[in-house]
Amino acid sequence: MTDAAPERATDQPTVDPRLLEALVCPVTRMPLEYDRAANELISRSARLAYPIRDGVPVMLPEEARELAE
Repeated sequence: MTDAAPERATDQPTVDPRLLEALVCPVTRMPLEYDRAANELISRSARLAYPIRDGVPVMLPEEARELAE
């Protein structure tokens, strides 16, 4: 028997929960929400969604998409 975690339904790597707790929006310095379905970190205050690529959050405002109202 192995201790390997079961594979997820998607091929997206998971993000370390400790990393998510430490990250803040680079624009507002406010906490972020993790959207597992979209694989993004959401900044409600800045109205931006930062992508997560290969398990690494891309915390560049120019790489973020704007959230609809």
